[in-house]
Amino acid sequence: MMISLTKHHGLGNDFLVCDTVQLSADENWPQLAVSWCDRRRGVGADGLLFLTILDSFELSMVLHNADGSRAEMSGNGIRCLVQAAYLAQGHEGPVDYVVHTDGGVRTVHLDPVDQITMMASVGMGEVTAMDEPAGWAAIGADPMRPVLHLNTGNPHTVVGVEDVLVVDLLSLGLQVPQVNLEIIEPGPEPSAITMRVHERGAGITEACGTGACVSAWAAVHWGLAAPADGEILVHMDGGDAKVRLHQPEHGHVTLVGPAVFIARLQIDLP
Repeated sequence: MMISLTKHHGLGNDFLVCDTVQLSADENWPQLAVSWCDRRRGVGADGLLFLTILDSFELSMVLHNADGSRAEMSGNGIRCLVQAAYLAQGHEGPVDYVVHTDGGVRTVHLDPVDQITMMASVGMGEVTAMDEPAGWAAIGADPMRPVLHLNTGNPHTVVGVEDVLVVDLLSLGLQVPQVNLEIIEPGPEPSAITMRVHERGAGITEACGTGACVSAWAAVHWGLAAPADGEILVHMDGGDAKVRLHQPEHGHVTLVGPAVFIARLQIDLP
């Protein structure tokens, strides 16, 4: 049986999107993610998004990481999902979507730039505190180093460092595989931070949308960056996203960044 997929990326964080209308009720979704996301034996992606179109402007999203594990939310993934729905539905001009995710309901404003690129603003909800992940103390982080354990639909640990390029991010991330681990440094602009991420279920990725949100919030909380017009610019390996902070003391944030269409393909079920 042939399945139609589309591939997209948000700042290099790439996803396959599968419309669930093509799948039977007993399909093994985690195994499909492992098979199709494999970069040597499959198509290759950081995750597989299952799209259910509920009506013209209401969608459901289920995300499985490249290792098959299910994730509650993805700021880059949700932009890719709504781009896939937009193209499939034949919409024109800016639209607003409501998307149901395991991390809660999110609203997305999508605005086409050209035939392959769209800008999206995602209401990401609130950044909230959470308990430190199991095994964090064993890492032996400098107690003077700023650390926050935060949630914006999925779990994160954010660490302030002097230079993100000299940290062994892979080694640290593997020690706390149950969270997304972000390391951040201030600047280079006064209203910006530089971030790298090790994502739960995917490893080091070029960008993380939920990670950008918690990192921006943490940076403002620590005084590492000052918002300009309410926004923090987040520099990541794959490009830049903006995080808009609404009433920062309450943690509500909006993520602004691109979704880029890569390809449409047909693939056999494994």
